[in-house]
Amino acid sequence: MDGTRDIKDDEEAAKRARRHALKELNMSPPETRKATLDSSLKRHTALTKRAKLSIGLENRDHILKDIETLTLEKYVEEIATSLLEGLAKCKTDKDIWAATEIISAVHRRLGMSFTPKFVEMLAQALSPPPRNAVTTQNVNLDLQEKEVAARITRQRPVLRVSCELALVGIIGKNSASTSAISESKSGGEWIMKVTKDLLSHDTTLSSVPLLITFIKGYGRQFLGISANNSTDEIPESEELVEKEVRDRFRKMCEGYYDSVAKLLVKEHKRLQEQDRRNHEAYIRSGEIFEDRQQAYEKMTKNYEKLLSNCQTLSELLNQRMPPLPDASKSDTIGISSGERQAGDELDSNVGRGGQWEDDEERKFYEDLIDLKDWVPRSFLNIPEGEAETSSQTEGDTEADIERLMDMTREVDEDTEDGDDEIRSASPVTEVDAVVAPGPSQILTGILGKLPNATSRDSIDEVAIEFMYINSKAARKRLVKFLLSSQKQRLDLIPYYGRLVATISKYAPGLAKEVLVAIEEEFRYLQRKRKVVKELSTVRARNTTWFSVLTKFHLVPPHIILHLLRVFLDDLTGTNVDSLAALLEGCGRFLLRGPDTGAKTAEMLELMKRKQTLQKFDQRQILLLENAYYQCNPPERGPIEHKQRSVTEQFIRHLLCDVLSRKTLDNVLKLLRKLHWEEHETERVLFKMFSKPWKVSYSSITLVAMLAYDLQRYHSKFCVDIVDQILENVRHGMEQNIYKNNQKRVATVKYLGELYIYRLVNSRVIFDTLWSLVTFGHFEGRPLPGQISPIDAPDDYFRIRLICTLLDCCGMCFDRGSYKRKLDRFLTFFQLYILTKTDIPMDVDFMITDTMEQLRPKLVMYKTFEEAAAAVDEMFENTKADGDDSGDESGDEDDNRSAVAGQEDQAVDDEQTEGRPTSPDHLVLLDARENLGPSEEEAADFDKEFSKMLSDAAADAKKVDRKAAMSAWDTGVTMTGGVVARRGKKDVDRDDIEANSDPNSSGVMRFAVLSKKANKNLTRELEIPTSSALAANTLSAQMQSKQEQEQLKRLVLDYEHREEQAEMRALESSMRAQGIRLRYNNFGS
Repeated sequence: MDGTRDIKDDEEAAKRARRHALKELNMSPPETRKATLDSSLKRHTALTKRAKLSIGLENRDHILKDIETLTLEKYVEEIATSLLEGLAKCKTDKDIWAATEIISAVHRRLGMSFTPKFVEMLAQALSPPPRNAVTTQNVNLDLQEKEVAARITRQRPVLRVSCELALVGIIGKNSASTSAISESKSGGEWIMKVTKDLLSHDTTLSSVPLLITFIKGYGRQFLGISANNSTDEIPESEELVEKEVRDRFRKMCEGYYDSVAKLLVKEHKRLQEQDRRNHEAYIRSGEIFEDRQQAYEKMTKNYEKLLSNCQTLSELLNQRMPPLPDASKSDTIGISSGERQAGDELDSNVGRGGQWEDDEERKFYEDLIDLKDWVPRSFLNIPEGEAETSSQTEGDTEADIERLMDMTREVDEDTEDGDDEIRSASPVTEVDAVVAPGPSQILTGILGKLPNATSRDSIDEVAIEFMYINSKAARKRLVKFLLSSQKQRLDLIPYYGRLVATISKYAPGLAKEVLVAIEEEFRYLQRKRKVVKELSTVRARNTTWFSVLTKFHLVPPHIILHLLRVFLDDLTGTNVDSLAALLEGCGRFLLRGPDTGAKTAEMLELMKRKQTLQKFDQRQILLLENAYYQCNPPERGPIEHKQRSVTEQFIRHLLCDVLSRKTLDNVLKLLRKLHWEEHETERVLFKMFSKPWKVSYSSITLVAMLAYDLQRYHSKFCVDIVDQILENVRHGMEQNIYKNNQKRVATVKYLGELYIYRLVNSRVIFDTLWSLVTFGHFEGRPLPGQISPIDAPDDYFRIRLICTLLDCCGMCFDRGSYKRKLDRFLTFFQLYILTKTDIPMDVDFMITDTMEQLRPKLVMYKTFEEAAAAVDEMFENTKADGDDSGDESGDEDDNRSAVAGQEDQAVDDEQTEGRPTSPDHLVLLDARENLGPSEEEAADFDKEFSKMLSDAAADAKKVDRKAAMSAWDTGVTMTGGVVARRGKKDVDRDDIEANSDPNSSGVMRFAVLSKKANKNLTRELEIPTSSALAANTLSAQMQSKQEQEQLKRLVLDYEHREEQAEMRALESSMRAQGIRLRYNNFGS
């Protein structure tokens, strides 16, 4: 440890020696200039560019060489500007010393033509931000923090270089002609002045890091305090700063530290108080509001930063840290056994029996900021006596800084008269006077922010900004703007009232001016009571202003009670609306106020009596009732929550919270593990599965999947669920209560999902659909204008139920008898729709979407007569064809619904996504469809086959002409060929075959063709069957018939193989989805 201290002492001695040497060099007479110096513009430009980049160690040698060889006189301002910009790049001690050497070299070359201007530029760079900047900058706190950090980073190297220049004699008597520093004083006086300006104008203590940097690097030289606690004493002759300056500088810094320490204690107490309030709010409401939490976090962050700075200053100045009081247990918890806590009084004013509805409203109207914490006292017009009292009692930051300025004012008295010239000729003041906008422009900007100030923080920041330009003219302009705001923006008036209440503490005339203005407006509105529509918004704004200002305690009680009396004396017309608005705004506050409670209660009773005696319309009665119960709500007991058993809570948690597509199997396992043998468990499960409206609408599908999976293990349970669902549908149609509509929609959706998962068959779905369109109507036939107590013509809810059910499972009825059943229902459904009057647009869109999904090509009927004719025709066709409801068994309904359900799941990727494959399901299909073609198909095949043979015979006639001529010569043709060639349509094929039968009469008939006079003649020729011609003909016919049968068999075998291939493909695709198909052969 001693070795490290010795090393630091040696480094300090070396620095002191270098500073002495450089100071002597700067104080010596100017050097003789060389005869030949370069004055080229190119080299001077290169010098300024290199200096702007950095004047640190890396560019030191080049810049010093250029300074010795260039003239420099013509470019003094450019060189000074570039050197100031280059200072920002100096970070290390070596860079700071290199910059000092470069500036010293320029000083020795240029002398008084450079040094005073450069010192002014340094003072301007170290100036605090202008006070007017607070009113013009953005109120964003994050942006402010970034700007402060950038300023500290920019000023830190400038301050260090300035200290070095003051120690080496650049700042001091060499710049006395412009800086007004006496020759008998060193540059320490200048550094103290700059530091005082930084600290005295810093209300947020953002310049403390600069003070810490200064004390760490130059505390020994300027304050006489060693940062490393060195014990070596330096002779006074070797000191670079006078002892008097060091003592006053140290006294100023210690006074500033005392102010920071007092502020730390104050912030510590505020943080503890906020912590206590947060704890009480948590006990009272069970949570901490977001704005309270954000305020606490912000306060904690600022306190930690202040604590760190205070600790660092304490170590550097060798001062003791202030004692920070710890929060007692009673303060932290907010509970006292014998004394009344402040929180108890707070609770009495908040809630059902207090002046405020909730804690947020109370904070808005009572927790106003104190502008003394944000604005310097010089802008608040606070008398000196009050300032001293406030400083002693509260330890306010501004009072401490004011005391610091008083101490530094004593230092100013010891200086010479030239100090006044510094204050008057300061370059910072000149810059502020040029750059800062005028009060009128600042006020315009503040007024422009008011319409967007819709939070407590934003309106408080506007109040802070306004106090910097507070004047009588500004207040009049503000009042005019507040009262002439947009008529429809009544939501801004509470925030404007908070602005008035915040400012009126230090500008009482503002609240008085606002009150006088709204009173005059009230009297004008009373004279114009007959004007209703044109002044309605003005009346609403006027009563809102009175209500808001009353809750801010800005309206005297007698004035607001006088307004109530004026309204009650003439309780007619617009006064009813104004009285109701006023009571809703501040009636609760007045009724529970200690000064106005009794009078307000009397006026409320008078209002109730007048309400019973006078005649009001329904709207006015509703307004007065709402106003009365708004300010005097009736007593009501606490809400009683339903007590549920642990098992019921667990089941509800599984179905309402946990159930999803990915957790479906886990929920099923947990449900199966329950004690189903217990009656209570089964009752809760039955209630949850039979009341689908207890879960979210998107989870109804998952509940149906659970019911299907539980069917294997608890079949009776699932039967009871289906029975209860059908009972719920019927019960809903019988009662038709509006409040149960959501339950009915969920029930119908659930029924459709149960059909998808094969818990009900198609007969149940069609029965439900038909009951929805016929139940409650005479003989089951709805008619236009026919009044039904449970299905009125303007009641469209059954249409919604039907569309919901068809959207869920209607796509399954797209083939066979199910398609015909659905077509019949859709025909009757159109008739049912046309019995309704003026169908709403949303219902019409729902019908259109459903029809496009089920029957895209269906043409809707336009009139009831068209629909009735189609329904009558449908019923006639149904009677003629017979009821086909028994053609297919219920098992087949289940099979088709299963296949349709799988198709629906294939379409809906979300229902299959994330769930593992279920065990193979058994699906029975009828094998009769795969045994061969039907009779109609066989007849069509014979027809096509005969046509093919006829075409072949015609082609043969055209090609083989010699064979045809030989047939003509013989005069004998085959019977079938004669008929085909003759083309007689009246020849019966069966008759020809009968005539060619040899067993009919022992002969075989032939048709002999002859030609005479270009005419074809035909005559029959009977030949005994024993002849060779008959035998050969019969043999040819038998052979042709065998070939025909063989060809037919080949074609049928090909079709059968195609059907088998399709069946195998279907089976493989179903097995991939976890469904196993089995075909039952019921015979042909």
